[in-house]
Amino acid sequence: MSRIWFVVWAIVVWQIAAWAYAPEPKARPAAPIDGPGYGTTEKYSVDGRARQRESAIATLERPYGVRCTGEGRKQFISGLDEYYYQRQNQMERYPETFGTPGADYIAKQWSTGEDKRIERLTQEAYAQGYFTLADLNNVARKMVETVVRGERVTARACG
Repeated sequence: MSRIWFVVWAIVVWQIAAWAYAPEPKARPAAPIDGPGYGTTEKYSVDGRARQRESAIATLERPYGVRCTGEGRKQFISGLDEYYYQRQNQMERYPETFGTPGADYIAKQWSTGEDKRIERLTQEAYAQGYFTLADLNNVARKMVETVVRGERVTARACG
């Protein structure tokens, strides 16, 4: 009788070890599709991008004096973070989901005159020392790095 229990115990231990040390199955990403470059809920994303732009412009037009201390600084960094996070995230996700049409579509969506203005104001704020790349989260930082590439920090407004 004890041999049977030993065999059952060995099988149970072996099964638990197999589950614990088995490699995780690799999820296969969905293949990009050809089509318009966006999904059926795109109208909501268009509205969201417009609100993101309005918020970013409001952030960058706030008085310079509040950018460096306390709650004003938190709002300034948060406003930049949010805009560039959304922009970078969409620039990565649309091509993953919709392939080349998605990449072309989203690049055009984030190339408006307002976006160019936000980029210019961001470059000025960076050059004047109102923020550093380390102030931003990793996703937003990717986009801001490309926006401020070639800019020299000429002052330390918040130093």
